[in-house]
Amino acid sequence: MNQKITISNESIINKIYVLRGQKVMLDKDLASLYGVETKRLKEQVRRNINRFPKSFMFEITPDEHAVLRSQIATLKRGRHSKYLPFAFTEHGILMLSNVLNSDRAIKISIHIIETFVQLRKVANNYEEILSIIQQMESKYQDQFGEIYEILQRLLEKPKEEPRQKIGFKK
Repeated sequence: MNQKITISNESIINKIYVLRGQKVMLDKDLASLYGVETKRLKEQVRRNINRFPKSFMFEITPDEHAVLRSQIATLKRGRHSKYLPFAFTEHGILMLSNVLNSDRAIKISIHIIETFVQLRKVANNYEEILSIIQQMESKYQDQFGEIYEILQRLLEKPKEEPRQKIGFKK
């Protein structure tokens, strides 16, 4: 039973959404990754609800669900649950592996958590780069000021002057 699970980071990243200021994954996406039915995953969560505080898992609101449905363009009528999905944070995903208690769930959870860690590292790199640019801008304000003005002129929309009418005139 030592099966090799190959799931690309990109396929996991495509299933990560930002809700309530947190990166989360939905129950249906996690269920498909774990190889279980969404109904069974939710059953296990409800049976062990004390392991899932609000910082680990929450049920999304109808408004949040509508926003998500508009973001996911491939929705087809009749193929999606009429119940509101659960959204799991990074910690909730880790707890799911304990609740589902299968080798596949453990391996998938580890892979998902590693993907979250990589995303966090990338976000930190962006913050460092932004900080360096801001330091350079304050240190070399004169040079950056000129470059900024040139960029602004290039990005400006050309002024539209009223056009002279063409055609037959009376």
